[in-house]
Amino acid sequence: MSERKEKSPAHKQGTLIIIGGHEDHDGERIILKEVASLVANGRLVLATVASHSPEGYLEKYQATFAELGISDVRELYIEDRSEAAHADKLEGLKDVNAVFFSGGDQLRITSQIGGTPVYDRIRQIFDAGGIIAGTSAGASVMSETMLVKGPSASSFRSGDVRMAPGLGLLPNVIIDQHFAERGRIGRLLGAVSQNPRELGIGIDEDTCIIVTGHKFRVVGSGAVYLVDASGVTYSDVAEAETTSAPSIYDLKVHVLSDGQSFDLDTRRPEPGKSE
Repeated sequence: MSERKEKSPAHKQGTLIIIGGHEDHDGERIILKEVASLVANGRLVLATVASHSPEGYLEKYQATFAELGISDVRELYIEDRSEAAHADKLEGLKDVNAVFFSGGDQLRITSQIGGTPVYDRIRQIFDAGGIIAGTSAGASVMSETMLVKGPSASSFRSGDVRMAPGLGLLPNVIIDQHFAERGRIGRLLGAVSQNPRELGIGIDEDTCIIVTGHKFRVVGSGAVYLVDASGVTYSDVAEAETTSAPSIYDLKVHVLSDGQSFDLDTRRPEPGKSE
């Protein structure tokens, strides 16, 4: 009998925009238009915390968002964890309802802001109905269990995948990004085989999921892959040698494209295209 996780907590009041990386800045900019359409008062905080060298990020996003009607894009960068309690960093998050995490190293985000006043303020924004977006590393960090490292374009081997706690904005899932482009199906399969109660979500570049409540819809030019291990009937992940590919039976996989929706509670796609 398969284990099923309890329904997601009802505290999720905001919207998450989780992007697989390399969102279009020069063409139709479908994903960034979605972000802009949800931002109130023309103000957005670009959190470049994931990067060791954030130069250029702010100017790039300022230019794009200015054309989309966002007149005030301010940067949040934490070079050292102690800064995440500084008054000026918290002041920068005042009177905004949208935070956008750029790419880099997801472990840097959690290690710099996890459990700090800056994180508490971001959580307040989300719980009050705000928008939290993230691309690439900023996508992976959204979940409670965060995929940190693992080889691409190869079958999973026991011990290959490294995971850590994420920001916990979207429970019960593990998120991977740059998915088809970097051949990451093996490492996502490995992650969910070790955590079968978590739903694996692999997001292609220039593609996102927009999560409201317990449902999301897909926006963008690529696909979103859902790997559900809750019904697995056999797994030798715990016994497999570190150099051997483990065996897993009865995994369930869905592939969704632009406009399609998914229910995170029932773990089922919703038929047809969403409006």
